This record gives sequence, structure tokens and C-alpha cells, in this order.
Amino acid sequence: MESCYYERVDDIPNSDDDADDFEYFSPTAATLSVWASDIQHGGPPAGLLMRSLLRCAPDPTQEFTRVTTEILGPIGLGLNRVRARVVRPGQQIALIEADLEVRQPDGRYRLAAQSVGWRMRTTDSTTITRAPREPLPSPETLPVVRGVTGDGDLGVDWGTVGFIGTTDTAATPGLHGQTPAVWIKPSIDLVEGETMSNLESVFTVLDVANGLGTTLRPDEWTWMNTDTTVHLVGQPTTPWLGIDADMAAGRHGYGATFADLYDVDGFLGRSAQTVLLGPR
Repeated sequence: MESCYYERVDDIPNSDDDADDFEYFSPTAATLSVWASDIQHGGPPAGLLMRSLLRCAPDPTQEFTRVTTEILGPIGLGLNRVRARVVRPGQQIALIEADLEVRQPDGRYRLAAQSVGWRMRTTDSTTITRAPREPLPSPETLPVVRGVTGDGDLGVDWGTVGFIGTTDTAATPGLHGQTPAVWIKPSIDLVEGETMSNLESVFTVLDVANGLGTTLRPDEWTWMNTDTTVHLVGQPTTPWLGIDADMAAGRHGYGATFADLYDVDGFLGRSAQTVLLGPR
């Protein structure tokens, strides 16, 4: 199995005036989507974008509270490059944006994904802390498996292929009833030779909410999300993310997945994803 999702690439010859603003990475087979063998799953790119957001003009007095990741097209396996900038600086709030571009066969780069994150200043609000959901059972008390399922009858291998096969998961009854809640974390590094932060870990796996929240069969339907928006009420204290998701399928080929998110200490926030539905 691969040991990381991305390998750093240095000494890239560039003709662009702003090329020095980018970091360059080569995606490994661990980033592969289950839907196609020539594109990445949405999770690792979201983790790489979060890494870039965290490194852009860091401020220890602020924390990310809302992050939206837009998938603008297929995220290919060619050379990836990422950069971030401060859109709106401030002591109370700041807006940070990160871009991920993929090199095309003709050598040009195409913008494939973007993340935009609000950072807010922190203060002590312990006395008014309130969570809308009870904590999930700790993943340490549950059986942990690799991937989600290896059921070949579903037409898609969720257990061993590509990105899904690099995750550790543990299931527990969810509040939504139709689907279980799932603890999930990456089992390998985001970037070769780097220790992944807890926030990078969470953003690397949270894209799977649209898959966890559906009862559709992947041999009959596809449900690719075009975006993921996350609102946080705190920062994760471990690499584990608990996801209790539910997908609403509309009548015109699209829907939405909504999920409650959990840290091992309790409720962490919520996510929402637009889902493009299609028959296989």
C-alpha cells in the first residue's frame, strides 16, 4: 500500500510569472476515486487544500470555522499544484482562499478545485457551551476495519481500491436511522514525510459523507458531490472524524447530503454537499 497521498515535487521548470507561489505535488494511487481509474477521490485534494489554508499567513489567535470546497471538474492524476492567499485580512475575521490546479497533457494547468475558509478570532465561551447532539461512542470502543465494505456485489469496491482502501473506519448506530454513523480517519500521510494535523486529517476524509448517507446501490446509481461546506464549532483533537449523514435525493437528478460531524470529545459541526445523481 502507498505510504502517502501526495509526494512533493521540486525543481519544476515554469514560465509563469506567478509560478513561484505554488507548491507542486504528485498524487499517488492512494488518491484514486472508486468511480474512475484516472481521477482522484475528492477527499485527498480537500486535505491538500486545507494544508494550504493552514499555512497561509497563520494567526495563532484565529481558527477556521467555515470551509467550502468546490470541485470544479475531474481532479486528474497529473502534476498538482496548490497555492493560497488572504482575500480578507482582519484581527476579528479573515478569509483565506486556496486553489488546486492540475497539469494537462499540453503542459498547461487547469483549475480543478478551490477551498475558501473563514478564520475567526478565539475567546473563552466555556460558560455557554452547548451541543445539539450527544457524543458518539468512541472509536476506541468499536471494531475498526480498513475501508467501508468489500462487497463486490455492489459493483464498486469500497474496501480496497484507491482512497477508500486507505481509511480506517468503525461503524455505530446513527441518529438518522437508515444509515449508520461512521468513524473514519486516514491510515497514511497526506504528504510524504509530513505528520498530518488533525484538521488536515478531518478534511481529507469528510468528503465521504455523501457516500455514507445514502441507501442507493452504486451498481445502479452514481452520486458525485460537487462541493462540501463545513461549519465547525471547535477544532478536532484527534485524527478521527465521526460522520452521521443522510442524503436527500430530488426528482430532477440532484440532491444534497447533510451530516452531523463529531470529534472524540463530542459534536464538532455540520457539513452539506450538493449531489449530482445519475443512473449507472
